[in-house]
Amino acid sequence: MTTAKKAVVRLGFKTGEFVVYPSHGVGQITAIEEQEVAGFKLELFVVSFAKDKMTLRVPTAKAASVGLRKLADGEIVGKALTTLTGRARVKRTMWSRRAQEYEAKINSGDLVAIAEVVRDLYRSEAQPEQSYSERQLYEAAIDRMTREIAAVDEITETEALKKIETQLAKSPRRTGKADAVEGDADSEGDNDDLQEEAA
Repeated sequence: MTTAKKAVVRLGFKTGEFVVYPSHGVGQITAIEEQEVAGFKLELFVVSFAKDKMTLRVPTAKAASVGLRKLADGEIVGKALTTLTGRARVKRTMWSRRAQEYEAKINSGDLVAIAEVVRDLYRSEAQPEQSYSERQLYEAAIDRMTREIAAVDEITETEALKKIETQLAKSPRRTGKADAVEGDADSEGDNDDLQEEAA
C-alpha cells in the first residue's frame, strides 16, 4: 500500500498544483520548504518547469508581488481564444519599440495579453515571412499560451496548439498595401535600433 503525500497549502497554493510564473510560464509546485538564509527562516514555493529543466524557489511572502498565480479559469481561456480571431492590431512604431511591448505582454503572465501577441504576430502561409526577431517572439508567445491551455484543459500541448491554430485560422485575412508596408518595415527590424538611436 502506498502512502499518499498530503498536499501542503500556503496562500491558496498547494503542492502538486500547476501555477503560472509571469516570466517563465506554467510550472508545478513540487514542494513548500523552509530554508535558513542569513539566520532567517524563509518559506519557499519550489516551482518546477519540466520542459525548461528548471526549478525556481519563490519566497511564499513574495508570491503575490512576483505575480505567481493560479492557472487561468475557463472564462479567461475562452477570452484568450476569442482574442485570436480578432483583427491584428499592429502599431506603426519602430520594430524595437513594438518588440519591447510584445515581450512585456509575454512576460506579464496575462493569458489574454499573450494571445494578443500571438494574434498580432501570426502569419498564414499566404503572408510574407517573419523576421527572425518576430518569429522568436511569436514562438515564445504561442508556447506560453499552449502550455497554459494544455494545463487548464488537461490535454496535450499538441491538442492545445491545434485549438489555438483553429482559432487563428478564423482571424480576418491580412492582405493589402498597409500590410505590405508593415511587412517591409518588419523585415528590416534588426536595423531599427540603429535608426532609433540616430533619431
